[in-house]
Amino acid sequence: MKLVLAQFNAVVGDLAGNAGRIAQLARAAHAEGAHVVLMPELALCGAPAGDLLLRPAFLRACDQTLDALARELADCEGLHVLVGHPRLPGLPGASDDLRATAPQAQQGARKPFNAVSLLCGGRLIATACKRGRSADGALDGCRHFARGGEAESAPIVFTVDGWRLAVLIGEDLLAGEQVRRAREAGAQALCVLAASPFLLGGAPQRERRMAALARSERMPLLHVNLVGGQDELVFDGASFALDAQGQVVARAASFEEESLYVELGAEGAGPARIEPQPSFEAQAWGALVRGLRDYIEKNGFPGAVIGLSGGMDSALVLALAVDAIGADRVRTVMMPSPYTAQISLVDARDMAARLGVRHEEIAIAPLFDAFTAALAPSLTGLAPDTTEENVQARVRGTLLMALSNKTGWIVLTTGNKSELATGYCTLYGDMAGGFAVIKDVYKTLVYRLARWRNAQPTRRADGSVGAVIPERIITRAPSAELRPDQTDQDSLPPYEVLDAILERHVEGNESCEAIVAAGHERAVVEKVLRLVRINEYKRRQAPIGTRITRQAFGSDWRQPITCRFRA
Repeated sequence: MKLVLAQFNAVVGDLAGNAGRIAQLARAAHAEGAHVVLMPELALCGAPAGDLLLRPAFLRACDQTLDALARELADCEGLHVLVGHPRLPGLPGASDDLRATAPQAQQGARKPFNAVSLLCGGRLIATACKRGRSADGALDGCRHFARGGEAESAPIVFTVDGWRLAVLIGEDLLAGEQVRRAREAGAQALCVLAASPFLLGGAPQRERRMAALARSERMPLLHVNLVGGQDELVFDGASFALDAQGQVVARAASFEEESLYVELGAEGAGPARIEPQPSFEAQAWGALVRGLRDYIEKNGFPGAVIGLSGGMDSALVLALAVDAIGADRVRTVMMPSPYTAQISLVDARDMAARLGVRHEEIAIAPLFDAFTAALAPSLTGLAPDTTEENVQARVRGTLLMALSNKTGWIVLTTGNKSELATGYCTLYGDMAGGFAVIKDVYKTLVYRLARWRNAQPTRRADGSVGAVIPERIITRAPSAELRPDQTDQDSLPPYEVLDAILERHVEGNESCEAIVAAGHERAVVEKVLRLVRINEYKRRQAPIGTRITRQAFGSDWRQPITCRFRA
């Protein structure tokens, strides 16, 4: 029996478009002789759909689209299509946890179930609802979904070509109760529909958990995952099939929409194409490129504008942007001040030329002088300080936003996670823009990714093959160039030290005492944690960016701005 794991890139709320794409993939699978097509969790509506799931009109539209999809596939004789979708409550034995609690939900509105339906012969054959709710805070499953009760959450178990297949949704597979019910219904293979957001190192862990389950149940296991970017989340796909011994027999590519064909025979899941798991850096790069590309494409931006400084962060963002949408849709602007080094101008021009993007220079000295002259009467007797530095950054932000307004191209900010954590960034200056590409990338990882990208053979704009980021950009001491001879380490610890502390505190939730006990100098730790604490107000006003760690500054990080707790 031939099955297809169809990892595809859904667009949240585009019900007609998603249904059309599902039908297209199903028809292609049917033409290849497939018996079963597995679509990801919430494939019909896209994920996460947020508070759309609390709108009755949206849920009714999902039901209507699902019915229309079933009819659309009526001529695919013998094809069984499993589709993830939200479902209005109303099944017999529904649980009590159905009342929507969001203030914007309509009076009397109910939470939907996270469901999967089996379509075949133009009809909806069966529907099952997810028993649990996502543990990933970014998906907010408890807010948007009801918990399936005993009746509606019984796994779908159906027979095709002599095989009894059980269908479960996401984390329900890890609940022993649901697998037991599938086994008691005679299941011979487990099919899992998932919408698992990408996290660095997450895909191998996912496979290991599933492999342990396949071995313990002595059943083949097929796992299909959503792919694509949705606001700050990105889904990596990386769908796979395991045999009854937990060995990988098929694996799809990461971050690409594709259909993976798997055969079940007398020996269980047979060998098929196995894409290698990407390296750590390749994972991060793929996630950042996919997240940026889909944010731009799905929101209809014609291109992207980047303030190119000649420094490491903007260079990395430029390389990511060109990989995401192509050089012809990327525009760079160098905005030198009196403190900009000549080598910064040279290196910015060099990189723009290597990648073949449109590059221009707008000197900000006259604008900065006009600002300081206008402020002079109000600042009489006050010595220059960071105020003047921030004015430079805000002049640049204003110029970039003006170009964005005129062209419709989105401004990509270039700040990294280390800077955002410590507030080493300027509100309405270098933080001004529509998408923060590397906001979840620590500075030390910025350098690793630059080295990795330069090691990938690339044909540059002049036809030569070589590195896209000039070596001097990587080796120079980082500097904001807002005052004479400035370097980042004038204000921050060395990035190796800073990032080690931040990872323990932000990702690990470790206290000052715990970090000091791990070998870090107390004065440095106290300074870093104070910077994290007092700059929460800046992070709340930062644009969104792709999440690649377990504790990104966004929906994962919900610290109060006004707070007197110290630890």
